[in-house]
Amino acid sequence: MESGEDGQRQLSRDSLFVLAEMRIDGVPGEVRVRVRNLSAGGLMAEGVDKIQRGQQVWINVRNVGWVEGSIAWVQDDRCGVAFKDEIDPMVARAPVAAAHSTPSYIKAPMKHYPAGQLRKI
Repeated sequence: MESGEDGQRQLSRDSLFVLAEMRIDGVPGEVRVRVRNLSAGGLMAEGVDKIQRGQQVWINVRNVGWVEGSIAWVQDDRCGVAFKDEIDPMVARAPVAAAHSTPSYIKAPMKHYPAGQLRKI
């Protein structure tokens, strides 16, 4: 995350509450975390134990996929992740169903079949 001369973040953050999977360098498996804030340059995750500042992580951001980053800060069970490359946070905020629904041109419209008569497959 960027910071200005006064120490304030320059990137817009969106408050959010979604679950995500996190992979931590040197730790086997994945950890489920709660994402509380999200911006183009990083996020705040809650529910992480035994993590250190500077540690490399990968987090599966909803609708975006796996994003590489590093731990910028740690406080209790919360941590800040600075992404290696910026993402579009609005993509993560979109409903999951919208990202994976069947396109309308594939669905057969029901209005083409007379009432009570469905096409046999």
